[in-house]
Amino acid sequence: MKNIAIIGSGSWGVALAIHLANMGHNIKIWSFAKEEADLINNEKKCMFLPKATIPNNVVCSLDFKEVIEGSEIVLVVTPSKFTRSTVTQFKTYITNQQIIICSKGFEAETLKTLTEILEEEFPSNQIGALSGPSHAEEVSLGVPTAMVIASKYEELLENIQSSFMNDKMRIYSSHDVKGVELGGALKNIIAFCAGILAGLDFGDNTFAALATRGLVEITRLGTKMGADKDTFYGLTGLGDLIVTCLSEHSRNRRAGILIGQGKTIEETKKEVGMTIESLDNIEVAYKFAKKYNVEMPIVEAVYNVLYNNLPPREAVTMLMTREAKSEDIR
Repeated sequence: MKNIAIIGSGSWGVALAIHLANMGHNIKIWSFAKEEADLINNEKKCMFLPKATIPNNVVCSLDFKEVIEGSEIVLVVTPSKFTRSTVTQFKTYITNQQIIICSKGFEAETLKTLTEILEEEFPSNQIGALSGPSHAEEVSLGVPTAMVIASKYEELLENIQSSFMNDKMRIYSSHDVKGVELGGALKNIIAFCAGILAGLDFGDNTFAALATRGLVEITRLGTKMGADKDTFYGLTGLGDLIVTCLSEHSRNRRAGILIGQGKTIEETKKEVGMTIESLDNIEVAYKFAKKYNVEMPIVEAVYNVLYNNLPPREAVTMLMTREAKSEDIR
């Protein structure tokens, strides 16, 4: 039994809390919203997970100190764009805890991954990243799920595996932190594109082409940035890509559908009602492609849809009519 702090009371933070509490751990969640904290504490419910019931050994607080003091593991589950600003608010309460990033994305201003942010802010702590095909809605209900914990620290890998694993969740370990993070963040962009295709009423053929070539783009960029190619064909690459592109739970796919149907970015954000990581990360991926001189036509196309008013249907036509090539996955 461990004391685990979870920073963030959104759907994923609460889903992890439910899973870990059901294993017998003591869980404290930090929330920035009193309404969410009161719902968790008083009714044992989460507004984002209406079918789930929160165990009694989960408490929620607006006080970082109350949540973090005495913990052995800290899970950071805030939207990627708020990672550093949130971390700077609670870093004074960190001692020797293992700190795990459970969000997927980048810091747009610096193009840093989220573990790189944690390593800067907590140079003396063991840092890891938890990722994989894992919709919060299903984890909160105990649907069998497999994930990956990535870290350069063997002690952390062993601790997270032993603390998280049961018959409902299987955790694999990896030393390829960069690959695990990139796969988890970049697949959201392809899932967003899959939604656009659905919004345009295209079929399975088009989706298969997108998913396959999207994985090629992710792998190209990832390997150029120092990741292991094989990582992108595992749970945190191909696995996460499949679940995010296809599932009704995917807010990235849902957002893409709305854009494909002609909604604006602001209308889409309002209708989805939760963080849409792909919207925050498309510009970052576009900058990565330029920085590392990597050909990423799908990323470039969706960037132009969002930021240069390219009609989605015209973007598909442009991708389909590019010059003939061999199927090169390098």
